[in-house]
Amino acid sequence: MTPDAVLRVVATPIGNLGDISARATEELSAADVIACEDTRRTGALLRHLGLERTQMVVVNDHTERGAVARLVDRIERGDRVALVSDAGMPAISDPGWLLVNAVLDAGGEVDVIPGPSAAIVALVASGLPTNRFAFEGFLPRKGAERHARLDELSSERRTTVLYEAPHRLERTLADLAEVCGADRRVAVARELTKRYQQVWRGSLDGAVQWANSSPPRGEIVIVLDGAAPRHEVTDDAICEALELEIAAGSSRRDAVDSVTAGLGVARRRVYRLSLQDADDPDRGLR
Repeated sequence: MTPDAVLRVVATPIGNLGDISARATEELSAADVIACEDTRRTGALLRHLGLERTQMVVVNDHTERGAVARLVDRIERGDRVALVSDAGMPAISDPGWLLVNAVLDAGGEVDVIPGPSAAIVALVASGLPTNRFAFEGFLPRKGAERHARLDELSSERRTTVLYEAPHRLERTLADLAEVCGADRRVAVARELTKRYQQVWRGSLDGAVQWANSSPPRGEIVIVLDGAAPRHEVTDDAICEALELEIAAGSSRRDAVDSVTAGLGVARRRVYRLSLQDADDPDRGLR
């Protein structure tokens, strides 16, 4: 590619169209083609800006792999290509990463026009620590990968930002409460920058009750407080605590719950060790 072969990555408003920057407007106005997730959403933005005749190409989860080569070719031929998502910064839990890397691999450049980001807006509005944070995006919906990611979050010391769909919010909050503890602080933000923007703040247990009693609508961002510092708890210490609970008359389930809360470790780890102990004739856990 020539030195002037550049992909323009343009952040767009996450709700309030007034948040579009002057530079973003200039780039969209100058573009020969705009790569977007949905022509209807981007078309509405372009009409708001008075740019209705700009060509659009759909680049979403289903079409990105097929569209990359064609867009790289257009950039190589000198066309001005701008990449947008439905809202916020492309390639952040949205399509765009493949195109960015393809352009760089071909020897081109990437120019990012910064702007709104739901993750950053929610983080700042949450009231939780912002000096160190992690972005998790969407958790896997099910299976071992979801369990592994949840266990990682239980001991993550940094504030963590997650995205979630409204219909899965209550389940995700309940899963977080199980692995992180019901008292872990959390903020749940919805409809950021829009008329009905809301940020709920409290404990994970309270968040589960809130989501159950008044299921929220719109895009959801969860901001989870980091885990408190704690000493490393060994497997032997967990097994000993389980044996004491069982000896005192607790059922396996109650013993696992009590040790999880008392030692501040992931419940799945305690449960796994309880099963191992049950199969070990040298252990007293039955």
